[in-house]
Amino acid sequence: MNALDLDGLLTFWGRRWDDILELVLQHLAVVALSLLIATIVGVLVGILVWNRPVPRSLTIAAAGVALTIPSLALLALITPVFGLGWTPTVLSLVFYSLLPIVRNTVVGLREVSPAIMESAKGMGMSPAKILFAVQLPMAWPIILTGVRVAAQLTIGIAAIAAYVAGPGLGQFIFQGLSSLGSKNALNFALTGTLGVVILALVVDGAFVLISRSTTSRGLRV
Repeated sequence: MNALDLDGLLTFWGRRWDDILELVLQHLAVVALSLLIATIVGVLVGILVWNRPVPRSLTIAAAGVALTIPSLALLALITPVFGLGWTPTVLSLVFYSLLPIVRNTVVGLREVSPAIMESAKGMGMSPAKILFAVQLPMAWPIILTGVRVAAQLTIGIAAIAAYVAGPGLGQFIFQGLSSLGSKNALNFALTGTLGVVILALVVDGAFVLISRSTTSRGLRV
């Protein structure tokens, strides 16, 4: 691979800025869609198992074991069934996002003080109302932290999903790696890698703002 040529890299960016922007938007879109699905599923699963010791332990253990499966291996397994492109990418990202979201939902719900729940019960609240009006709002900062961790995971794994023609900046990374020695090989790989890193930082900053704006002052650390 050729040595880094800063002028050449800037020229490369100037000529391909529209392609870069399109890949960035694709990357954001697939991550956002996957996080939305994973958050809905993960929070629901957490609600179902948080106060049931055996199902809770089995669910978190299963999600932890699932996270150890290499992303390339998972993509290779599901592409014969679901084909290439968006579908296997979204499925794999949801798969890897579930552990931090389920775990943090369980932890958040369990950390609500029993005294607070007893007080709510004494006020005549039903279990469902206690869950949605008391527990979930108090557990929200912890749940959101799980979603934030999942976002960082999915941004990185989405780049690997270019292996199965997934959308996003990974296309540039794989294009650069597959054309080693060519004039723009390093420019492709570096652009894709820098794009993923910058995107991860921007998304993480967005989650900080979301956390501050959606968490009541009394629950902020």
